[in-house]
Amino acid sequence: MNDASSPRPPLDNPVAAALRTLLGLLAEGAPAERFAAAAGEVRSGGADPAELAFVEDATRVALDIRRTLGQHRRREAELTALFDTAGDLAALRDLDAVLRAIVRRARTLLGTDVAYLTLNDPAAGDTFMRVTDGSVSAAFQQLRLGMGEGLGGLVAQTARPYASSDYGADGRFKHTAAIDRGVGEEGLRGILGVPLRVGTRVIGVLYAADRAVRAFAPDAVALLSSLADHAAVAIDGARLLEETRAALVELGGANETIRAHSEAMRLATETHDRLTDLVLRGGDVGDLARDVAGLLGGGIVVHDADGTELARVGADPLAAPVRGVADSRTGGRAVAVDGVWVWAVMAGPELLGSVALTGRPGLTDSERRLFERAGLVTALLLLLRRSIAEAEDRVRGELLNDLLTPEGAGRVHDGASRRIRARRLGLDLSRPQAVLVLQCDPAARDRVASEAARRARAAQGLSGVHEGLVVMVVPAERRGAVPAQRPAATPAERPGDLARSLAAELGLTLGTPVTVGAAGPADRPGALPAVYAEALRCVEALHTLGRPGQGAALAELGFLGVLLGDRADVSGYVERVLGPVIAYDAQRGTELVRTLDAYFAHGASLSKAKDALHVHVNTVVQRLDRIRRLLGDDWNAPAAALELQLALRLYRLTS
Repeated sequence: MNDASSPRPPLDNPVAAALRTLLGLLAEGAPAERFAAAAGEVRSGGADPAELAFVEDATRVALDIRRTLGQHRRREAELTALFDTAGDLAALRDLDAVLRAIVRRARTLLGTDVAYLTLNDPAAGDTFMRVTDGSVSAAFQQLRLGMGEGLGGLVAQTARPYASSDYGADGRFKHTAAIDRGVGEEGLRGILGVPLRVGTRVIGVLYAADRAVRAFAPDAVALLSSLADHAAVAIDGARLLEETRAALVELGGANETIRAHSEAMRLATETHDRLTDLVLRGGDVGDLARDVAGLLGGGIVVHDADGTELARVGADPLAAPVRGVADSRTGGRAVAVDGVWVWAVMAGPELLGSVALTGRPGLTDSERRLFERAGLVTALLLLLRRSIAEAEDRVRGELLNDLLTPEGAGRVHDGASRRIRARRLGLDLSRPQAVLVLQCDPAARDRVASEAARRARAAQGLSGVHEGLVVMVVPAERRGAVPAQRPAATPAERPGDLARSLAAELGLTLGTPVTVGAAGPADRPGALPAVYAEALRCVEALHTLGRPGQGAALAELGFLGVLLGDRADVSGYVERVLGPVIAYDAQRGTELVRTLDAYFAHGASLSKAKDALHVHVNTVVQRLDRIRRLLGDDWNAPAAALELQLALRLYRLTS
């Protein structure tokens, strides 16, 4: 029948007409029963058995084609529906709206009586009914399924899809009274459940169910699984968005509380007296000193409890009046000592500092009260400044510990929260950050920490005490980077340069050696713990090398830095030690590197080196003299020779 030698039927015979009819039915997508009519027409037209068999075979082929086309159309419709679903879910931001849209679309796509969705409850260790579509039973809508219980509990536990054509009679599942009662009240029989997964984590189960017996084909399982994959992403996104909104609301509430507290303090202080009003115009201790000096017609000097000058207006430098502070503290009033009025600034029994008035040996009672009131306002300002400093130091210290402590042992970092906290403190974690570890005498640690904090703020960085050491995290350049245009107040330097300048400046300012180890920069926050560990090793290496009070990065400590660094820059080390010699050879075609290698390989013997190189001894001497001019007169000193030999070996390995 299909043989190429068989005669082709004429176009006007019944067989050809039947074939045209079959093609037309395929084109219009006619029902299957109409295809049998073509064979009937041939049979009634008196065709012979061979022609009838030909038409019947063509009819079967046409029906197969129709079935295949139908499957393709159905699959295309399902894919279109899935794409539409993904678009609809992506546009939703409310979690409840996302869940309702998911179950509604599941019910529509699979054409079931009911669709519903359960979400896992990690705290309770079960999965609970969250959203239903088409359900009429209150008991069913409030079901909770333990892991492994019923069809849904098994899906949630195993993260695999399960289907039952008649759940009530299906013995594969662990039936419980509560689940069977809810399912029975809803009248469900055929049930299909697929897991909602985010990565490897199951967050819930999506179901489609009929109130009649129904066997779910593999296509239905695949379709619902595809919808569940889209749904899981949308649910996770909506949940994260809700958590972010909640965090922002909480943050806004905290800011509002702070603003309300500050406003209440301002309003209460405004009613206090004229001096309080002077402060509330936005002034600090210096502004208050300036206003009080103008009111009393004298000079004002404010010291803190340690005798450090905080503000001075209209007066010569004055040491903290120790005797006057003691007398004022005892009597609770301003006292005059050697023509200088002194008021001890107190907060209960705690001494916060002192205020001294010069150039006014005689004060009236009202002027004296005004001076004392200035001392009270000074106490308020100092307390406020200390509270703010303590709060900021606490926040900075918590963030610093968070950044420098690696994940593990149950500790997981919240990257978004960390970026928000860093931004509020003026730290941009998207920039490369260097870590500097400062080591000093324990007695000087507080002063070093204070000075480091001041410098870190100026550089838009972070500082604090971590594991008993003062640590700074500041913006820095990568090795070899070209400096970008930045504000003068926040220069970005290489870690080693930062360490050297910081060690020198702190040692000079504080009068005590401060050893500074640097590492980095870290391109991302997650790399900071490792960079901190490297900076710590650098500090220890500086002490081992007998260089306390200096600053450096590991890469600048020669071969010791290569050995101690976890990101050894071998090429950089070779370039620093042997670079001029390598460049000279490359430019002039000489063999200085080979000569240096032979010289050290033969125990610094000129005669053995010239034999190995097959040159005259004078040639070796001339080459070594050229090396001396390139590397310096001390190139053959023991320490330098050790560095050169190591660099030569590394150069051979990497070239």
